[in-house]
Amino acid sequence: MLRGSFTAKIDEKSRLKIPRDFLKSIEEKFGREFFVTSLDGISAHLYPMPVWTEIERQLGAQGLVRDPEVDRFFKHTSFYGQVAEIDNQGRLLIHPRLRERASMAGDVDVVGNFDHLEVWNLERLKADLAAAPFTDNDRRVVAGLLRQTQKIETP
Repeated sequence: MLRGSFTAKIDEKSRLKIPRDFLKSIEEKFGREFFVTSLDGISAHLYPMPVWTEIERQLGAQGLVRDPEVDRFFKHTSFYGQVAEIDNQGRLLIHPRLRERASMAGDVDVVGNFDHLEVWNLERLKADLAAAPFTDNDRRVVAGLLRQTQKIETP
């Protein structure tokens, strides 16, 4: 489980220094290879390769690769995407096309999102959070989902 948020740095060669707290758990659970991508170029999504290949497998197994929405999904993720490996200094290359589009240089925010990481320009992240605040309705929906999960787990 990848959780929390840390400030990190992208150097002049487009390499992101993965925060130490994330790096250890990622290497232990997933290895060093990632698919670095985005759907919209606003932020980078760093999927450990086993997580990304499972996404591909699930979409392929359902025969969904012929659906126009799935086709667009792969077109966008391939346009911004690149396979990258964490180097011995804990750095990961962010594709220059994605780095430039997402305005990521110098300090960035790395956010844990369950099974992958998101990398944001801090000002964009703040604006995104402000534009879509967590509402009372969101609380009710999440609470309902938690109650459903508890019913499923208890016989």
